[in-house]
Amino acid sequence: TNVVGREEAEWGEEVIAFVVAEPGVTAQALDRFCLDNIARFKRPKAYCFVLELPKSSYGKILKTELRQMLTDPDTQFEKP
Repeated sequence: TNVVGREEAEWGEEVIAFVVAEPGVTAQALDRFCLDNIARFKRPKAYCFVLELPKSSYGKILKTELRQMLTDPDTQFEKP
């Protein structure tokens, strides 16, 4: 899982989570977990379920590619 900020008119940015999840995991379940474990303002506003996160040859997550996915019309986001 990794999070990035997406531009948002009212607050400037909102948190979006990219998640590699087990089958059956839902955005609602993740949101409940976040509500129980982190501050409300830190929880993701939407989730994008992916098969794998883009990584460099060193194994680091490529946030630039995740940010590009934010504007890709084929990327699907689930709101809790």
